[in-house]
Amino acid sequence: MDDAPANGRKGLLAAAAVGAATTVAGRALLARLTGGRFGDADEYNTAKVTVSGPIRRSQGRPSPLSGPGGATADDVVEQIEAADEDEDVEALLVELNTPGGEVVPSDDIRRAAADFDGPTVAYATDTCASGGYWIASGCDELWARDASLVGSIGVVGSRPNAKGLADKLGITYEQFTAGEYKDAGVPLKEIEEDEREYLQGIIDGYYEQFVETVSEGRDMDPDEIRDTEARVYLGDDAAEMGLVDELGTEDDVEDRLADLLGAEPEVREFTPDRGFAERLGIGAERVAFAAGSGVAGAFTDDGGDIDVEFR
Repeated sequence: MDDAPANGRKGLLAAAAVGAATTVAGRALLARLTGGRFGDADEYNTAKVTVSGPIRRSQGRPSPLSGPGGATADDVVEQIEAADEDEDVEALLVELNTPGGEVVPSDDIRRAAADFDGPTVAYATDTCASGGYWIASGCDELWARDASLVGSIGVVGSRPNAKGLADKLGITYEQFTAGEYKDAGVPLKEIEEDEREYLQGIIDGYYEQFVETVSEGRDMDPDEIRDTEARVYLGDDAAEMGLVDELGTEDDVEDRLADLLGAEPEVREFTPDRGFAERLGIGAERVAFAAGSGVAGAFTDDGGDIDVEFR
């Protein structure tokens, strides 16, 4: 069989790719679709990673009503580690637009940023709340816009109470456990007072960890952090309180990076190492949050007996 037509098509595709790479838009498209492996040949000295949406361990499949699944911690950590291993990368820019999310995944990203060998600057766009602020505490500096929402240094634990509904439906609860608190928080039974104290103790423990981590990372008095009472603040108020280092746009942040590097920052966005088809499906997704995840989180819970999150 003659392979000439097939080879011709391959040649046309290759030519199209080369042609696209000669334009700014083409280079950007190829870089996004291929994870920066093609179309981004310019020199760079700064890696940019983005944390957008609710922070989760892994990417769930979003429903049409819930929208994108949020920031996947494992992906973000992988990007930061790849940047740290890249000899061309001298600085890290972490863009944050997140209301928070799961506890340990948030801490994984914070630790990766803290371990990066070079200057690290976090930049809050719309929202840097709770788990997002936890991540920012692992960076050398935090920048925000005047109208960014910043803070929400607190922890939420929740459980559905389906006991009344179960009674109406004639559903009874019977479970066999070993260990007094093994079924504490199960939604089909009323929670006992000692169980409530036990579960609240876990939340309080997470909160103290949060306060201690922010205190060390941001060089703040722990009592000042507690005095915020998990409020969110506009960027200018957050800056006055010391929750934010500087206010400005991304251009201002790049000017700061120039000072830190002693050279103009050439920024390359590091993206998850996904397949080509998956990039076509999700490459254009962007989520903007107008409030903390007290609103967003109500629609993104994955279920379970007790949900504990930074939000």
